[in-house]
Amino acid sequence: MKSNIAAAAILIGLFLGGCATRPPLETVPSVDLKRYAGMWYEIAKFPNWFQRGCASDTRADYSLNSDGSMKIVNSCRTKSGESKTALGRATVVSGSNNTKLNVNFGGPIGGAYWIIGLDEKNYSWALVGHPSRKFLWILSREPRLSPATYRQIVELAGKRGYDASKLELTLQNR
Repeated sequence: MKSNIAAAAILIGLFLGGCATRPPLETVPSVDLKRYAGMWYEIAKFPNWFQRGCASDTRADYSLNSDGSMKIVNSCRTKSGESKTALGRATVVSGSNNTKLNVNFGGPIGGAYWIIGLDEKNYSWALVGHPSRKFLWILSREPRLSPATYRQIVELAGKRGYDASKLELTLQNR
């Protein structure tokens, strides 16, 4: 009997140890969607299933809709050089000061798009993630970032609980 209790206690300890929780994902304080709108170049990302066909020149163009949502036009080039485009819509999560968006590209399920880092002065770069920390993007208004700025953003991603070693650079030929 004692050995069963001890075994159960060990299993519970192992289970709870494996369930260590991370703090909730922190976003920037607020985002001005008018300033956020426009073209963003993908500098780096966590590899994901829905961008597998993209080999280079990945970018996103955001524009405001009259209802307060945002139109999204994502584009990239495939390995064969063809252009690939996806149209979507983003809506603001109520009470988030425009820092949390739900994005949808036509399916029944949307995804979380949280702005967790931003050059608040010039809106020249953004760090976007998912609260699960399984998705992460570094975006820039220009096709390239300075090495110092890139390191700063990667460091911020680490502070937000992301494993920055998973980042994959995006080739921009522009």
